[in-house]
Amino acid sequence: MTGMMDSAGHLIIPTTAPLALGLVFDRLRTVDADGRVIDSSGVRTYGDLSERVLRLANALVTDLGAGPGTRIASFGFNSTRHLELYYAVPLVGAILHTLNVRLHHQETADIVDHAADVAIFYDGELEDRLAAVLACASSDPRLVRMGGDPVGASSGAIDYEEMLEAHRPIRRLPDVPEEAVLGLCYSSGTTGRPKGVPTTHRAMVLHTFATIIRDTIGVGESDRVLPVVPMFHAFGWGLPYSVPFVGADLVLHGSDSTPENLARSIDEHGVTIGAGVPTVWRSLVPLLESGSLRADALRLVFAGGSASPASLIESIERHGIEYLQIWGMTETGPIGSVSRPRRRHQHLDRTARLEVKERAGTIVPGVEARLTDDDGRPVAADGIAVGELEVRGPWIISEYFGEDASDRFNDGWLRTGDMATMEPDGFLRIVDRSKDLVKSGGEWISSLQLEAAIRSHPEVADVAVVGVASRRWDE
Repeated sequence: MTGMMDSAGHLIIPTTAPLALGLVFDRLRTVDADGRVIDSSGVRTYGDLSERVLRLANALVTDLGAGPGTRIASFGFNSTRHLELYYAVPLVGAILHTLNVRLHHQETADIVDHAADVAIFYDGELEDRLAAVLACASSDPRLVRMGGDPVGASSGAIDYEEMLEAHRPIRRLPDVPEEAVLGLCYSSGTTGRPKGVPTTHRAMVLHTFATIIRDTIGVGESDRVLPVVPMFHAFGWGLPYSVPFVGADLVLHGSDSTPENLARSIDEHGVTIGAGVPTVWRSLVPLLESGSLRADALRLVFAGGSASPASLIESIERHGIEYLQIWGMTETGPIGSVSRPRRRHQHLDRTARLEVKERAGTIVPGVEARLTDDDGRPVAADGIAVGELEVRGPWIISEYFGEDASDRFNDGWLRTGDMATMEPDGFLRIVDRSKDLVKSGGEWISSLQLEAAIRSHPEVADVAVVGVASRRWDE
């Protein structure tokens, strides 16, 4: 994408622009400039946000030497500043690497070293946690503190607001080919050791187009969306791009994901769509039942990361809120399917429709899916036969970052590790995992790593870890 300011201060985008983030950003700053992002610091229009993004872009290039292929990491929660990074970093051709703040500090240090991040932007409240990471890392990235007083080992960090204040909006953005990598997110969804998942500009733009249509997310300008899914997790399900792209408002809850704070955000800001793991929606049911959460505007919630039982779906929908599951993984962009009932399901009674909504649903337009057996041969899509789910499409990855993982692909198809059945029209049911990973609160936990940690205790002779059902945490 080539970006240049004209004499009136407008950003010029060529008519032959590639499928790069500039297409999304240009709409955010013009057509959707009146849209709003809301967090604990206040309310900011997308127009105001876009000026800050261009200031940040200038700072990235001038102060940090960011350019094509440079990895810039974020270590923070859902906030306006994190959203600014989502745009500024890819716009200068660099790669946004979102670090999972929930990982053990040694694992995070290994990821920072593997990615060779040149800088880390972090929330001030995570100062001590970041210091523990850096103590284990062999690299020495530049640090930028996004709010909070400097304390501890990272007190020499650059202040984010001072960095922006020192720069004018960038006047020319570089050409960024659509094949360039936009973001990097490490995922352990298919193996115990996290692998880097690269997402290109083209992939994210096409994923944005696919997820805003009515039968997928179906978000529009009149919506106000609360992504409870962390922005460091699977690119925030793409919502930091798809929601502003249509002019809908974003509500970002920061680090406080307690049921009480989420309920306050939903009611105070008139949230119409929510997105998060089933644990989040389960925690809000008692507040709905007691009337502490009115949810007058809330019309739809999406759940992903783990399966939702019919009882949870029913407990939400009895309050007039539609509940839909999405299936996907970081490697699939991430949204791969949505459990909206099809035309053939309309005649079903309530119990049967709930059973339909328990499934992974229909594959998103643009993605192909198939089932294969242990030898990689196709399995019949008859709704009965079980096989490993494989997918391919314009936003499905074809390789991992910095390592050979050819065993994760089968003739160009991504092997998801999920065992499923598929009906002739592509309606999916996930029945099992091919690996013994444990899912807790939407996070994958490697049973092998957990066993190794427990086995290291001097009073433990041997151990086996399995997932055990939990009403709150799923396993």
